[in-house]
Amino acid sequence: MKALEEQLKNPVWYSLIETHKKFIEEFDGVQFYKAEVCTFGAFFDETKTAKASNQYLKTTDHFFLVSEKQTPIIDDDKVFLEKKVNGCQMVLNELADVQISEDIVPLGQEFIEEIYNLIWLVMPGYYRKRTYEMGNYFGIFKNGKLVSITGQRMQTNLFIEVSAVVTHPDYTRKGLAKQLIAHTTKEILKENKKPILHTNKGNLAIPLYEKLGFEVTRDMNWWLYRKK
Repeated sequence: MKALEEQLKNPVWYSLIETHKKFIEEFDGVQFYKAEVCTFGAFFDETKTAKASNQYLKTTDHFFLVSEKQTPIIDDDKVFLEKKVNGCQMVLNELADVQISEDIVPLGQEFIEEIYNLIWLVMPGYYRKRTYEMGNYFGIFKNGKLVSITGQRMQTNLFIEVSAVVTHPDYTRKGLAKQLIAHTTKEILKENKKPILHTNKGNLAIPLYEKLGFEVTRDMNWWLYRKK
């Protein structure tokens, strides 16, 4: 088992060979999630990403390759770079003391449609219904309606990623996300794993994450490719 610091340099890769190995699609030394779950891929040797990506495109029309420093190589005849997300990885140092005043509910499979609809309302484009299978989800309801959620995404025996931090536009600036992130982080700590998260550089939520005890530790870039 690789040490935590090594895992965090390539979180998609290590998630797929540990906790999420049931979701793995491997092509020529490049690893992807099954497309119906998540369209992330990871590699160590960028000379293999072109051939592997062409194989993966038989199951999806787009995918992300995730890397700290390396630039993937692609087949320009088959795919094009839609965008590069200049992201960063944040790792919990010490969780701040957060008062939980809301009723935070574990979200079972009966809430898959509501989770999907809320995420697509706020962040349309890439979340799949089976992304729910990657980890635990928690939510806050108002008047019987799911209005704010957090979830867990990539994970190994050493870390779990906080993800899907989404609040309905009518309920922002009420501290719901803060409480949900704190709750989800505490659940991860109970498993004796390191809480992490990923976001794009310049995200207005970064100061909130920092107040909760997360620190930016490295770049983590997301190359979004689409089939021609």
